Amino acid sequence: MSMIVLRYLHAEAHLSYKLSPHGLSGDHLTGQITLELANECKVDSLCVKLKGKAEVKWTENYGRTTVTYYSKEKYFKIKQFVIAEGQGNNVVGPGSHVYPFTFQIPAQELPSSFKGSWGKIAYTLEAKLSRPLRIDSKAKAQLTLIHKGTSDPSLMTPQHVATDKKMKLFTSGTVAMDVNVARTGLRKGEGIKVVASIQNKSSRDIKPKYCLYRKNSYFAKGKRRVETKDILKEVGEAIPPSACLTVTKIIAIPPDTCVSILNCNILKVEYRLRVYLDVKYASDPEVKFPIVVLPALQGSDEEHLPLYPTYGCEALGNSDVPGGTSFQQNPAAIWPSAPPLPDAYNIYPSLEGFDGKS
Repeated sequence: MSMIVLRYLHAEAHLSYKLSPHGLSGDHLTGQITLELANECKVDSLCVKLKGKAEVKWTENYGRTTVTYYSKEKYFKIKQFVIAEGQGNNVVGPGSHVYPFTFQIPAQELPSSFKGSWGKIAYTLEAKLSRPLRIDSKAKAQLTLIHKGTSDPSLMTPQHVATDKKMKLFTSGTVAMDVNVARTGLRKGEGIKVVASIQNKSSRDIKPKYCLYRKNSYFAKGKRRVETKDILKEVGEAIPPSACLTVTKIIAIPPDTCVSILNCNILKVEYRLRVYLDVKYASDPEVKFPIVVLPALQGSDEEHLPLYPTYGCEALGNSDVPGGTSFQQNPAAIWPSAPPLPDAYNIYPSLEGFDGKS
């Protein structure tokens, strides 16, 4: 139960509501507005609204000119009167008066709640009290909504990328790695299983390193702004020269990680797992994998796991990637090629080269 209080002379209005910790589209929201009056009060109307929208906004300077980029996407707006307007003078006597309300969140494709540097996706509950010859009094509360989603079997598919690099300058020889990720979609708190076969034919020790980072993209007036943030970094054991090893690493997704947002036209949240080899005095060979972060399972949901995952509601099944102890000479014969990405990845233009990270 969440409550906010609206205060004015001789009275208080309490707006409270109840919803599961992470609401889904189609869920019911119940609450009440409580007017506590010291004296009788004339009321034009008392209403409560539920609305959802996305907004992005940022500015850019071009010499002496500043341009503001702004875009908004409205999802729904539902309004209920608990004291109707246009029915003459509504006089509410002193004491406590409770007005219950119920909303159903529209059962439509709604992106998850989000707040970033230059944009947000917000779902808001607002109560408004209108009185004669007075400024309207308002009280607001933010709801946390998680995208319900649809099944997408491609999120269960393993990914595979191989790369090699010839060393120059102060380091001679070559290094190569063949990296496999067990699946694309993972829930908050789960571990990404990464199996890397590494061949070090260089003259120096090399260390495998892992970085999970988030990319937020904002779109307005044909422009886009991107911000990236490293979520976590891990370092593996050093591999000596002339060694060929297969290493397995579990990269745990922090439980407080924001879920991926791929179904909003003006704002996108996506993740990449970067696997690279740290080679002294040389540029690091690297590979990148798209990762879709899904909501954590809630309570008894674990007992009803479907075959395929979704963006936010149903569970992921288990997928395992076999590991070995030596470098595979023909990994393509064992590991499938990288699968096509979910359709949601094709909604937006490529951000390759925009900020140095893809």
